[in-house]
Amino acid sequence: MPEIRILDGVRAPIAVLRDQRGDTPLPALWLRARSPDPSERDRVTGQRLVNPHLLPEDLELTGALYAGNMLDLSFSDGFRCLYDPQELIAGAVLHEGCPAARPWKSDLAPKPVYQWPDLADDAVLYRAVTDLIELGFVLVHGTPTRADSILTIARRFGYVRDTNFGNYFEVYSRPDSTDLAYRPIALGPHTDNPYRTPVPGLQLLHCLQNETSGGFSTLVDSLAVAAQLVREDPRGFELLCEVPVRFEYRDADTQLVSVKPMIEVDAAGQMTGVHYSPRLDDIPLMSDTDTRRYHRARKRLGLLFEDPAFELRFKLEPGQLMIFDNNRVLHGRTSFDPSEGHRQLQGCYIDRDGPRSLYRVLKRRLASPPASATAPTPELSHADS
Repeated sequence: MPEIRILDGVRAPIAVLRDQRGDTPLPALWLRARSPDPSERDRVTGQRLVNPHLLPEDLELTGALYAGNMLDLSFSDGFRCLYDPQELIAGAVLHEGCPAARPWKSDLAPKPVYQWPDLADDAVLYRAVTDLIELGFVLVHGTPTRADSILTIARRFGYVRDTNFGNYFEVYSRPDSTDLAYRPIALGPHTDNPYRTPVPGLQLLHCLQNETSGGFSTLVDSLAVAAQLVREDPRGFELLCEVPVRFEYRDADTQLVSVKPMIEVDAAGQMTGVHYSPRLDDIPLMSDTDTRRYHRARKRLGLLFEDPAFELRFKLEPGQLMIFDNNRVLHGRTSFDPSEGHRQLQGCYIDRDGPRSLYRVLKRRLASPPASATAPTPELSHADS
């Protein structure tokens, strides 16, 4: 178990974090900036009341001892405060407090399927949000099918994001539409809106009607595909992380442009997803050699995205919905024949941080539920459909 020890230094005491890696000294500036004292940090919000950037850079510890379970620290600027060692230990790790992603392929089992009425229970919702963060998608069945039901479902997971398509959009066959999604043709695996900054984090697609024999939905996990690309062509993977690509969308009232690499990585250099839509991207101008090398990597990435070994395929029936991480999970659709009947889906977007916030809140709530707590009820029930 990690613990904080106080050691004797040459000039002053030293606080160290002791864990499986050994001893890590805790700088006086780091400790001073984490002061929980109510004169410096609001107890309700946890936000600082002072600017830690103004602390003297030569700050030192002048005293350190344990007072019961608390750590009593004094500093060279005259400040003294009691610290909770467990909070310091937790603060020593740069981690956002959500579970790690679990890459998957076509043999994923069991699939994360939930019934909409069950998501009124916080414990079930917590499992669903955990799956959403780990796997990048969940399926919700038994939903209402009113025209705007998707917004109620979306708000169970996060906050709806308006775009030029509105707070939700219709997906059905429309001749001469401004986007190929509104034609009955097959759509290869892609992510939505790579021309936006930032792109919509999560997407919901909700089936209201489906009278056709085609139009199967597909999902592909970019993390699993990228792991394969790294094994085959590590330099190609690096190029896709480094080379900026121009994405553009335009219609009569909108022209959106974004320039970013095709593969997205976080501040720690870990891959989080992709910006991938062959209908919308342009190869940047490079040397002939670099262009060929980049094209080779992009081509292989695209072929892997279409490999059945990485694809989940299923037919959404009325009252069924999929929600997926648009940065990580690519979606597509097989072709369908509109003469067979009507196929209508609705879609909307929520920001990526909404379900992650919900995960932390539910985890805290379920760990110590208040005595009078009752499970919240969705605005719509299955009977409303």
